[in-house]
Amino acid sequence: MGITKYFEEFKLNEKRQTGGRTVTETDIVIHAGQSGDFFPHHMDEEWCKTQPFKKRIAHGTLIFTIAVGLTAHVINEVSMTYGYDRLRFIKPVFIGDTIKATVTISNIKDHKKPGFGLVTELVEVFNQHGELVMVCEHVLLVHKKES
Repeated sequence: MGITKYFEEFKLNEKRQTGGRTVTETDIVIHAGQSGDFFPHHMDEEWCKTQPFKKRIAHGTLIFTIAVGLTAHVINEVSMTYGYDRLRFIKPVFIGDTIKATVTISNIKDHKKPGFGLVTELVEVFNQHGELVMVCEHVLLVHKKES
């Protein structure tokens, strides 16, 4: 689905919620293969039983990837990703956990390139218990209406 939302149309503190997504063992195995991260925290159930969390945890990069996908249900035709800042993994995500994201416009400022502005979205990812598991800032480069 495509929309056209110019820089001037973003409002500070606007919020949107995503749907949920359950993290599976298949997600973890595929992500390990794609990333090359086969650390025992993700792959070795028996070793994990000797660790503080007592079970396998999802890769932080997997949770980030799923969260980005959850937020990308609408394509703004006059905006593109400029980057991600301040990525933090707050709590572990386990097989069977369901995550969803809240996206809040946290900053709006002009860009040095004429005709563009930067819009920062605070992306907060929560598990099924409402616990914050990941946070980052998604920075968008957005066209201005009037160049």
